[in-house]
Amino acid sequence: MAKREGQLKLGAFIYPAGHHIAAWRHPDAQADAGINFKHYVALAQAAEAAKFDLIFFADGVGTRGDNVEVLSRTAHSYVAQFEPLTLLSALSAVTDHIGLVGTASTSFNEPYHIARKFASLDHLSNGRAGWNLVTSASEFEARNFNRDSHFEHQERYERASEFAEVVTGLWDSFEDDAFPRDKESGRFFEPEKRHVLHHKGRFFQVQGPLNVARSPQGHPVIVQAGSSEAGKELAAKAGEVVFTAQQTLDEAKDFYADVKGRLAKYGRDRDDLKIMPGVFPVIGRTEAEAQAKFEELQALIHPTVGLSLISGATGGLDLSLYPLDGPIPDLPETNSSKSRQQLFIDLARRENLSIRQLYLRVAGARGHWQLVGTPEQIADQLEERFVEYGADGYNIMPPVFPTGLQDFIEGVIPELRRRGLFRSDYEGRTLRENLGLRRPANRHVQSAKAAE
Repeated sequence: MAKREGQLKLGAFIYPAGHHIAAWRHPDAQADAGINFKHYVALAQAAEAAKFDLIFFADGVGTRGDNVEVLSRTAHSYVAQFEPLTLLSALSAVTDHIGLVGTASTSFNEPYHIARKFASLDHLSNGRAGWNLVTSASEFEARNFNRDSHFEHQERYERASEFAEVVTGLWDSFEDDAFPRDKESGRFFEPEKRHVLHHKGRFFQVQGPLNVARSPQGHPVIVQAGSSEAGKELAAKAGEVVFTAQQTLDEAKDFYADVKGRLAKYGRDRDDLKIMPGVFPVIGRTEAEAQAKFEELQALIHPTVGLSLISGATGGLDLSLYPLDGPIPDLPETNSSKSRQQLFIDLARRENLSIRQLYLRVAGARGHWQLVGTPEQIADQLEERFVEYGADGYNIMPPVFPTGLQDFIEGVIPELRRRGLFRSDYEGRTLRENLGLRRPANRHVQSAKAAE
């Protein structure tokens, strides 16, 4: 396959004080970032000025764990931060072009709620909304929603697949021109352009229609973040952007080819889905300066936090029972994130890492691609993975906010532009237009045309 041409896509993954596990302790960090709206406004506007495609907020509907000693030492456990849909709605009023993507779990929501909220955000933002479709992975979340334990991995992906079908069906409740709002005739909407869903499935029974008009993008963009076998199949069926994590070029190319290769069986083209791996960049004017920045952050990691990070990501096994400088033990299969557990295990085995070395290795990027170097060095690696068909773009995960984002904007983006790899201005007004994704036709209009 010939090396590709064109331009890559960029998302800014905004995690309150930064993506490094100890970011909130850094002198440059906004320690109260999770509940500081002005902080988020500044980041969103900076990303928009730099022409990022989107900003993205992760979410969890429960704190990560019940070890108060660990929770009290980290800002990475959803202890004190905004609910993302509320925050994105507020940010829609102070931005004009950048996409607004938030996480909402299919495990502990109802499809009607999600369809309604994201359609509303799409209207508020004039076509910039995106839904990060995930299945929750934490037992701590399950216990907040009338359950003693979480859904099994396969079941929650089956639920997520049906959930997505219902949501997209509800988004087509009204045709684009269903609302004449004709004061003279007294006709607010055309009855024949209203469609009732009448869904009855294994997990959901939803009559419809949605009580929101069809939104500017037709459907808000659907983002998907699972990389397990079930996650890849869901991405191929329903996803339009995939956030993922691969450590090496070969792994990235294999994942890219695998997921893109699944699209045809769902009647989709390869360009109907953009693959955007997470990238954790630590940037310096020299390689030594970048490494010094990274080491400064590493020195701020409290051992209990580092140990908790990999315990949670590898199935909840209490790793404090094992020698910190010994190897990762054999781990039971997790009902949490299977792909992230496997990634950590593979990394530890490949690089012969001890438990301590593993948590130091992943404390920044948490399994995503970690790059430490100059703007030119980082641009080299981003370009290689893009032109070799390992990515369509990247979800940038700065180590500390706001300075890590500023470093990327001031250093790497000019270098990408010099190479012709990133835009100088937005192509359109909607998130779909800027990502190069088609606007979906209303299924009822499409069916009627096919019948004719």
